[in-house]
Amino acid sequence: MPKKQEEEKRVLRKGLTTGVHATLAFSKALEAFLITKEPSVTMINKIDNDDLDVTKGCEIVINVSDKKADLMVSEVEHKPQESSVGTNKLYIYAGIGVGVVTKKGLKISPDFPAINPVPLENIQNVFLRQVEEYHNLTIHCTVSVTNGEEIAKQTANSKVGVLGGISILGTSGIVKPVSSTAYIDSVKTEIEFAKQNGFEPLIFTLGNSAFRVSKERYVEEQIVEVANFVYDSIEIASELEVKQVKFVCGIGKMTKVYQGFKNTHNRFGVIDFVLLQKHIEEELGYKVDIESTKTVKGISQELDKIGLIDDLYTMITRKANEQIKEWFPKSNVEAIILEQREVTGW
Repeated sequence: MPKKQEEEKRVLRKGLTTGVHATLAFSKALEAFLITKEPSVTMINKIDNDDLDVTKGCEIVINVSDKKADLMVSEVEHKPQESSVGTNKLYIYAGIGVGVVTKKGLKISPDFPAINPVPLENIQNVFLRQVEEYHNLTIHCTVSVTNGEEIAKQTANSKVGVLGGISILGTSGIVKPVSSTAYIDSVKTEIEFAKQNGFEPLIFTLGNSAFRVSKERYVEEQIVEVANFVYDSIEIASELEVKQVKFVCGIGKMTKVYQGFKNTHNRFGVIDFVLLQKHIEEELGYKVDIESTKTVKGISQELDKIGLIDDLYTMITRKANEQIKEWFPKSNVEAIILEQREVTGW
């Protein structure tokens, strides 16, 4: 069987979130402490899977003790998450490599560990069940991630004010293979943060060049790198009622948007050059040679030579904006082509 067919037939692996792993490790660490009454530590590696996830394989470390002094707490000053059941109390701190929330606009309030509500509740529920028969216990716990500070550099954590490491995430507990759920969740977090903190307009960028140019004009907190997830990102902004979004990308990707691609990655299809040729002829009165020019860049160069390049930009921009309006009639999104010579108002 050809290699490509083998890959297509291969069953993609699901995974578990950092929150699930942290909860499992906490359960074991707490159990060990209750048996020995000595400080305990449990380490667990995040299961590998076929998702786009920078935390795959990372080591999550849970330390449990009845004395905070026994634990290595993050150097970023913060307050612990507290919970109690009967006379028993639990204090959860960010350990080394787990972030601390320092700005408003996220699911966790400032000055607390970056442990999302669902995994935090799961850890607290484990505590509740396992200490039912005990009285007057005070448990201190750190959630740490080995090399978490380095891993966090591949995320948007520092931009949204999560300092010192990664976040402990999870809702359903399952990471779907190649779902890109983690990336879309990150985009949502950045949008929520920007909206809550008054960074307007939001700038959605697709591609390194769009991001670099946008940074010359706007503060980084306003800029959200949406990768190929055009539809998903605009949908999130629309649901959150973001007042204004400027979507910036190169002419090739913008052509895909106007042709109705919700995700501009090549695995979702390629540009219809016959359709593009038809629209150029109808609107610009010129028939491009798509047999010898099989890229939008090549077509742009051909039209540039005869003075029609700005007309091409205008046509594609208008059609992209029309497509976005068709998807989300109430959204306020302005599509902008990066290469356009005279871009006003952005």
